Amino acid sequence: MCGSELSSLPDGVQRVARALQDKGHPHTPVMLDDAARTAQQAADALGIQVGQIAKSIIFRRKSDDAAVLVITSGDRRVDEKKVDAIVGKTGRADAEFVKAKTGFTIGGVSPLAHAQPPVTLIDRELFRFEEIWAAAGHPHGVFKLRPQDLETLTGAPVADVVQVPA
Repeated sequence: MCGSELSSLPDGVQRVARALQDKGHPHTPVMLDDAARTAQQAADALGIQVGQIAKSIIFRRKSDDAAVLVITSGDRRVDEKKVDAIVGKTGRADAEFVKAKTGFTIGGVSPLAHAQPPVTLIDRELFRFEEIWAAAGHPHGVFKLRPQDLETLTGAPVADVVQVPA
């Protein structure tokens, strides 16, 4: 992807595309026809399992107001107690906090290229899949990667951060 192709993309997607390019990632963001604000919408649009969607969930750490990003499998729910045990007490992050800390709106939060680097954890459940897809900075933007690419791209640890499936 060169500069001219980037300029037609939304700002957030341009940031993500540049970050991917800078890190030598082989896949560029793609824009979906319909919004993929939820893991299910993204999976339906891509024709994949909902678990293959790498959801970006933002929490607000209470001790220092830092953004905590949990990248989790689309078919799992984050266990806040497990997250808190790793990073300290967290609370819900509202849309204004998410936008200020990440530079992205809810429904398009990418795992990388944040306005301010978050504390990041990667859900080990993503490693059930060979290929996953993550948001690329816009509700219509996504990019393809492997779970191990998340470690390389974010430098974040893999952790047990989800509820046990019923």
